[in-house]
Amino acid sequence: MELALIYRELSEVEFKVLKALNSLLTRYEYVPLEELEGRVKLPSTHILKALYKLTEFKAVVKHPTMPWFRITYVGLDLTALKKLSEAGVITHLGTRVGVGKESEVYIAKAGNDEIVAVKFYKIGRVSFQKVRRVRHYTIDQTNWMLMSKTAAEREFKILNALNGKTPYVPKAYGMAEHAVVINYIPGVELIRYRDAREPLEILKKILSAVRCAYLCVGVVHGDLSEYNIIVSSTDEVETPYIIDWPQYVYVADPQHEPLLLRDVEYVIKFFKRRYGVYIDVSKALRYVRGLSDEL
Repeated sequence: MELALIYRELSEVEFKVLKALNSLLTRYEYVPLEELEGRVKLPSTHILKALYKLTEFKAVVKHPTMPWFRITYVGLDLTALKKLSEAGVITHLGTRVGVGKESEVYIAKAGNDEIVAVKFYKIGRVSFQKVRRVRHYTIDQTNWMLMSKTAAEREFKILNALNGKTPYVPKAYGMAEHAVVINYIPGVELIRYRDAREPLEILKKILSAVRCAYLCVGVVHGDLSEYNIIVSSTDEVETPYIIDWPQYVYVADPQHEPLLLRDVEYVIKFFKRRYGVYIDVSKALRYVRGLSDEL
């Protein structure tokens, strides 16, 4: 069932139960029924009825043998939507428009009727080794949902800091739990953008965003590739947007140097391989670091 339809089916009691389960994520994998009763402050019959309904919607799962319950990613989605709706960040949720290894994206409408995207981080779809390699901030965490919340917090923080400083990242509207609301970008991933009209200009715009992140905010993306750059194309202009920022590192971090080199070198090699255009890597690095104003 569509997430928006499930949302409309839930009562305040069901949302209270989800909120309680979510608040206990750091303490329990499965929350005992008596703990829920203490949090929700309702009779056990009401709570059990809500749990049964939430289980039907796959928002909650029950322990195989004990009266214990665990929130699922669907339940966390609903909890985030409740917060975003109550805060006036979004007013309507549409259909799912994208599924990645670590996220799902839904189209939605903001309070000003602007079309936006709601990105739900769902870390755990790739191997834990991959998560630890790329997501440097997850080393001391073991709960996928907590990692997803951290990813959303980090992405929102950096997008918020970059908004107004570079046009080549999405605009951030708000976040809740593991969800980030950004402007909807009608474009395609760079990996699928075959017929670029001005590939060198696209590359320069990407490097200008990397430079802005480095100089204005003091961060390095850390995992830049053709899979996390979206190109929006109109009759007049091709605009790249760098997405997926949670794995960023600060320039004060000793890891930032090899990660910056990797980001710059990788994207330049891609443009040379795909489009036959090239910028000298050392020249690009000087530009990104602010040692030169020309590419």
